[in-house]
Amino acid sequence: MSHSVPQDSPTEATRLLCAGTYLDIEFRRRVIEELVEHAERPVAPSLGVDAVPVLTHALRARGQDTLTALIMLALWVGFISVDVASTPEGAEAPVPIWSTAYAVVCFMHWTAQAAAGRGSSVYVVDKSTLRQALKGSGGLRALRVLLPVGPPLLAIAYWVFTFWALSQGADNWVGIIFPLLLVLPVWMHRARVAAVMRTELSREAFRRRPRAYPSSSYHRRIAQAIDREQYSGLTIYDPSRPFIGMGVPYEPWSFALELKRRKGADGADGNAPGTPPFTGRTVVELIRPRLEALRKAAAETSRDRLKDLEIEEFVYLPVGPPRPRVAYDDHTVSRHLAESVNEGGEARRYFLRVRVGAWDEQVVVSVLVRVHTQGGMLVLEVVPHILTPVRPEFRAVDVIAARGEDDLLRDGVRALLSAPAAGFAAAVSTIRSAVSGFRTWLADPRRAVPDGPAHSVRELAGVPEVSLFQEMDISRYVKTVQDRIASGVREALRSQGFETDRFEQQIVQISEGGIYIGSMSGGAVAQGAGAEAKNLTGSGGR
Repeated sequence: MSHSVPQDSPTEATRLLCAGTYLDIEFRRRVIEELVEHAERPVAPSLGVDAVPVLTHALRARGQDTLTALIMLALWVGFISVDVASTPEGAEAPVPIWSTAYAVVCFMHWTAQAAAGRGSSVYVVDKSTLRQALKGSGGLRALRVLLPVGPPLLAIAYWVFTFWALSQGADNWVGIIFPLLLVLPVWMHRARVAAVMRTELSREAFRRRPRAYPSSSYHRRIAQAIDREQYSGLTIYDPSRPFIGMGVPYEPWSFALELKRRKGADGADGNAPGTPPFTGRTVVELIRPRLEALRKAAAETSRDRLKDLEIEEFVYLPVGPPRPRVAYDDHTVSRHLAESVNEGGEARRYFLRVRVGAWDEQVVVSVLVRVHTQGGMLVLEVVPHILTPVRPEFRAVDVIAARGEDDLLRDGVRALLSAPAAGFAAAVSTIRSAVSGFRTWLADPRRAVPDGPAHSVRELAGVPEVSLFQEMDISRYVKTVQDRIASGVREALRSQGFETDRFEQQIVQISEGGIYIGSMSGGAVAQGAGAEAKNLTGSGGR
């Protein structure tokens, strides 16, 4: 089956997420868990990110960790065997003294790295560990300070003692040779990862190279399913986890308005003479031109990100048939969109989705609009969501790529310093990979109970906060889009002969903070001058 290259494939966010699979073991593990271990789940909508290259690089990074771990396992077997064989004569039992001592050093390095929150097995991308450790007071502060400085001191003590023992005539060459040999797999690993960063994930190379795609047939089938789903106008969801992939809700609101005829407006069913029935489709078709005009005006007069504003219709379907049986062809999607726009149902939900990808897709603003008009009422639901920036440590890809191939000696020193923790982490990663593979085989996700997405790749890589500049842009985008939505609804009411006074009053109250409806269910309402009730809780998957 052929696959098309999606438009969002070469985005900056995609590049950083691909790099993150090499720089953060935990992120890589969660990507593989969501996309491979739970192959019964369709993927969440991919906003500004192509999940297929991210999965491809996650699998390759895991394979490189496994190769490094196997080489180091062979060296450790040799280390322990030679150490036992070199036990002095007369000892009651052979004891691997030097291999045990160096294993303690490696374990302490890895423990400190894991406790400091650095998931990388090769590159240390968190440079603020000591500064963070100095925060706090008392015994906790002392413990935190020991994390970045204790293991290196322990390693220095090992080497000092080893060379001191050698100077005293001890036959301890095994305690020197094998720790140095254990640096080589880490050095090779670092060289391979640096080559990927330089030749595939640098800014220029990522734009030029073909889209990364898995090599194994099993993972290619998963990638083909992702291609069908991630940019479709239809997505499957679990009712307990709505809006997965959209990010964090940003001041959602809604209201219901009774449709009242203007004086002098005649017509059956509340419609002005000669006008079609007043439906959700009527409102949507009047909102779209205003959003398109906003995009055109921004493109003609500025470099504002609103010039790239995307407008598309979108429908949510509840979990039902197994993943392979869900149809994503154009005809099926169009049918669901046409049927759901006016039905106002609980399970199948239609939205008009407006998306702005700002800051090189680091901040993604999505405003979802739902409107229905049953029972002589107009119900408008506006649900803005924000995808926060990708973790800053993933930007280490640019530092690594800029070092070039002539940095071999300096990288060898880095490998020497990071080898104790890196080797142990590679072993842990390989054990996790084996457990993951066995768990996937045992669960057989192809025959598992159908489910909706639990996480999105893009959300897994997001930071919890945005900067003040980004917050200002988010607020501006949301308010601008909401203004166009309000004008479209107002024009729809006027064109159909309905009163608009109450609608305009509620819009003013919402925009000025007089009334905020915090969510579609269980939201808070505040009234009075300066009153405000907000609900900023995340989506079900966060």
